[in-house]
Amino acid sequence: MGDAHRIGIVGLGVISRAYLDTLVGHPAVRVTAVADLDASRSAAVAAEVPGVEAMAVEELLSSPDVDTVLNLTVPAAHAEIALRAIGHGKNVYGEKPLTAELADAHAVLEAAAKAGVTVGCAPDTVLGTGIQTARAAVAAGTIGRPQFASAVMVTPGHERWHPHPDFYYTAGGGPLLDMGPYYLASLVHLLGPVRAVTGAAGRLRDERVIGSGPRAGEHIPVEVETHVSGVLEHVGGTLTTITTSFDGVATTATPIEVHGETGTLAVPDPNRFDGEVRLFALGDTQWRTQPVSAGYVDGARGVGLLDFVTAGPRRAPRASGELALHVLETMTALLRSASEGCRIELTTSVQPPVSVPLTAAAEWRCAGAR
Repeated sequence: MGDAHRIGIVGLGVISRAYLDTLVGHPAVRVTAVADLDASRSAAVAAEVPGVEAMAVEELLSSPDVDTVLNLTVPAAHAEIALRAIGHGKNVYGEKPLTAELADAHAVLEAAAKAGVTVGCAPDTVLGTGIQTARAAVAAGTIGRPQFASAVMVTPGHERWHPHPDFYYTAGGGPLLDMGPYYLASLVHLLGPVRAVTGAAGRLRDERVIGSGPRAGEHIPVEVETHVSGVLEHVGGTLTTITTSFDGVATTATPIEVHGETGTLAVPDPNRFDGEVRLFALGDTQWRTQPVSAGYVDGARGVGLLDFVTAGPRRAPRASGELALHVLETMTALLRSASEGCRIELTTSVQPPVSVPLTAAAEWRCAGAR
């Protein structure tokens, strides 16, 4: 364990538990420090996990016992924490989105390049068997040349289940910046980068009511658009229509569908690591489930961080800062297009990450990502 990559976690909210479950005990990494504005949270984790020290945020960011900072703060704090960590010579891996504002994302990557450190960013669900099997099917020509795609995410809002949902309705939140990274990262894997967007957006109401936890019944303000639709023009010519909404109750739409000249591929929920990939080939009479052929089997939150720290010189991390920057620009351009009523060409692009070969759970959980 002496050579394990040392991880310090900043932000110990709901999502931190999933990361801890994956990282603690893995031979490639060692969680050495945790910090949160609520000191009781970090103290509780330190008491639970051997070898973990509870620290103040600045102490963790400058600690010589931390190689990479796992940034699980709210989106509005992503840039500040990342820049401070980079200033201390740390690598940074963060939750999505990369930052709340596009200019801050550029600043983070520029600072990392100057400091000689690396930036990574969730989501890593796209590295599971669901999206990776779909990607393999598209790459193999199973549906012929892709013509167009659709991506749909509809929920009534996270305030129904999250005890502290405020950040979902402030800068960096909303259905697109919160859930869009799963769909857009998947679309880059499947169809390549986006060159231009056209968007439309709206807001159903100006406040929400917390539905669970100690603040149940409390009204919170809504400061962002809660329904966003648009068209993405991919570099290869494929068009994707996308809808993300906190204003609907439910939908029967497949999360992602890719339509090609010789077939349609139904892609599972990109917020999950697995799920059935189904094909309806031209001339068939029914959908056919495709065999699992790629991805991290039984993937779990944090596999992208394992991929990040074990990539080494042989390849770039799959959950890279460059991919997260392109995804963020796509989302912010959709919102700006909706506000200005015009088509917007993007300034960033990215090569789709190297695909994930079919990797058994025992392998990535015990030996690191491939």
